[in-house]
Amino acid sequence: MSAYFLRRLLLIIPTFIGITVLVFTLTRLVPGGPIERMLAEAQLGGQKASAHQQFGSQALSEDQLQQLKEYYGFDKPILQSYFEWLSKVVQLDLGESTRYGEPVWDTITQRLPISIYYGVITMVLTYLICIPLGILKAIKNRTPIDNLTSLIVFIGHAVPGYVIGIACIAFFAAHLEWFPLGGFVSDGFEDLSLTEKALDLLNHSVLPLLAYMAGSFAVMTFMMKNALLENMAADYVRTASAKGMTFRQAIYHHALRNSLIPIATHFGQNISIILTGSFLIEKIFNIDGIGLLGFEALMERDYPVVMGILVISSLLFLLGNILSDLCVAWVDPRIRFGEQR
Repeated sequence: MSAYFLRRLLLIIPTFIGITVLVFTLTRLVPGGPIERMLAEAQLGGQKASAHQQFGSQALSEDQLQQLKEYYGFDKPILQSYFEWLSKVVQLDLGESTRYGEPVWDTITQRLPISIYYGVITMVLTYLICIPLGILKAIKNRTPIDNLTSLIVFIGHAVPGYVIGIACIAFFAAHLEWFPLGGFVSDGFEDLSLTEKALDLLNHSVLPLLAYMAGSFAVMTFMMKNALLENMAADYVRTASAKGMTFRQAIYHHALRNSLIPIATHFGQNISIILTGSFLIEKIFNIDGIGLLGFEALMERDYPVVMGILVISSLLFLLGNILSDLCVAWVDPRIRFGEQR
């Protein structure tokens, strides 16, 4: 099994190169890059970027355009520019943002704790609620409890998370005034005591977490329920019951572990979701997370930031797939990856 995971780790390298080459090429081919945006701002008299201030706000000559292309690395062939960018990434240098004029790594790390905070809590709460709820629905299949929870879960799945976020703000924040309208923390957060800081952070987190969790509830709950129902009907559960085990003991001692296999296969893939989040929810609640940063960078053609977020998210996704295999092997000891039968 160790040889299998070693091969999987080595496959990360060509897969990562393939992903980044594709996106890097697209950033060079699509119209409306940073130079075009800067020229449009120059015509409007704006002075946003440092390079823009260097070249002025009047119409640029051919020499100045060439200097801009050299400044942004657009004067070289795509593959040459890519491998120069990749050599910097290996040295943990993600370049400089064309929008903010600061290192991409600094721009990302400023918002990374916020995305990790919401992502980790969302994932933990989703598993803590959906797994027990799926077990309850399987045991109480076709009962009023099952039907009622199915209705609630389906409504939460059918309504987009950002719509739930807007509804929560309108009712709980604007109408009832139970929660703040947005933001990660309140103004003057640094002046609060430790207990007050925790309460303030919790108060700001409730509504965004409801919006984040709404979309994943149905998938996880029904995945758990269907897997457990299938195992409850298996022969080994009936055999365990025939040998003297109660039905509940047969479920929790035998069927439950096998039912966790589909959950385990999705665990690693959720790691990348922790980082990316939802830019719509972040926009609604005025949260400066990675999702909103990536969306704004894409709209502003801030390609260094786009590539920086792609580097982190793709590596997390590839490592998450390996983590999923480890989780499956831990849940089901019968699985031996890479071994010949």
